[in-house]
Order: sequence, then structure tokens, then C-alpha cells
Amino acid sequence: MTVRTMTIEDFDQVHALWMTISGFAIRSIDDSREGVERFLRRNPTTSVVAEEDGKIVGSILCGHDGRRGCLYHVCVHKDYRMRGIGKAMVVYAMNALKAEEISKVSLIAFTRNDIGNAFWNRIGWTRRLDLNYYDFTLNEKNITEFNK
Repeated sequence: MTVRTMTIEDFDQVHALWMTISGFAIRSIDDSREGVERFLRRNPTTSVVAEEDGKIVGSILCGHDGRRGCLYHVCVHKDYRMRGIGKAMVVYAMNALKAEEISKVSLIAFTRNDIGNAFWNRIGWTRRLDLNYYDFTLNEKNITEFNK
């Protein structure tokens, strides 16, 4: 298994992976090829894929605003879980953020994502109870759908 920086050439395999993840939230604009390409142009060194035998089996979109990093769409194909792939990708992304002098990283995990929440707890991330997360939609055409 190899962990490396994601490029736009990985999009088709990454998107196909996303579509296999039950409960995964996909946005019509942000998660399109154009949306991911825009994200990778802004964050060229921090997003990650895991490959095995030429197949992408895991991915993380990771970026920062110059102050705080954020992990999005962290996933490992169900047939490859519990092998350290998720943790290896998180470490890779965090090292990429450190190289850009980012000191703190956050993420959002849906409360109903039991597998994801168990993963984050297991690898030592802290669930924050001291804040509220707010959201405001700027583009109504960017529709979120959940994989079944």
C-alpha cells in the first residue's frame, strides 16, 4: 500500500470510491471534477490517496486557510478497513500541513457516522463539546445527497 499526494488525475477513482461509502455526503458542485480541481489548485500538497495494486482504496481532501487545516471526505474502501490505511493517510496529511506551518487541524464527522466517529476516537482525536458549528448556504444549487 502506498500513500501519496492526490492529483486531479485521481478524480475518477476517488469519486468512484466516494460513491461506495454508505452514508457519505456528496455535493453536486463542490464534489464535481471542477470543484475538486479548484480545491486541489488551492491546496496542491495536502490531499491524500492510498493505493494498492494500482487501485485507489482511500482518500482525504485536506486543505487550510493559512491558519487551520481541515480534513474532508476521509474514507477507506470497506474491503480495506482495519489495516492502518486511514491512520497512514491522516498522518501523511498532517505532515503536509506541518510543512506549511499549520498548527491545528479540524474535521467534521456526521453524528450518525458510527464507523467514522469510532475511527477518530481510536486514533486520539478529541470531540469538541465547547462549540457550535454553524453553516450558511451561499449557493442553493450545491445540493448535498447521502449515499445509500
